[in-house]
Amino acid sequence: MYTGIVQGAFPLCGLIDEPGLRRLAVDLPESLQDDLSIGASVALDGVCMTVTRIDGPTVHFDAMQETLSLTTLGQLKMGDSVNVERSAKQGAEIGGHLISGHIDGRAKVCEVQRSENNVSLFFQLPEALCKYVFHKGFIGLHGCSLTVASMDKERGIFSVCLIPETLRSTNLSALVVGSEVNIEVDRQTQVIVDTVERVLAEQGVNRE
Repeated sequence: MYTGIVQGAFPLCGLIDEPGLRRLAVDLPESLQDDLSIGASVALDGVCMTVTRIDGPTVHFDAMQETLSLTTLGQLKMGDSVNVERSAKQGAEIGGHLISGHIDGRAKVCEVQRSENNVSLFFQLPEALCKYVFHKGFIGLHGCSLTVASMDKERGIFSVCLIPETLRSTNLSALVVGSEVNIEVDRQTQVIVDTVERVLAEQGVNRE
């Protein structure tokens, strides 16, 4: 599990494509390597990844075809920055909201509004995920815990607002119209929505 508070954005220093597999490597600072071992879980752009090798500052990961198909990891190029968060430890402060690292899909940036001290990003959601996103609810974007600033259910477009600290410490500052991000909907919201739908269906109630 993760808290959604990204600990930094770091460039890919290794990228090898093999049949059905992509090997990625990132140089991490000492502060993020404390007690890090092979088999540990680290989120890259919100995707829960397993450490496969550690060579000094360089940490290696493998992404299978299913992960590459569902997330943006298959689109990355050498030098691209990825958001990094170590898995949460027992008793750690939950500064954002609980994130599993299991991505639900991708959303595309459809509008960027910039002002002096913040940025508003608008995203087109996959239709299947629209029912889980609500105004003022939580959402995970590239591993960042964010609050939904607006949600247009009819158009399937939601927005988030980014403060300077988020822009400084993550790779969201590099997003432009057409960019894609990994999405993880809030699991509590998903469970509630799915449970209500199931109960109504069992009772023969038309939720429309």
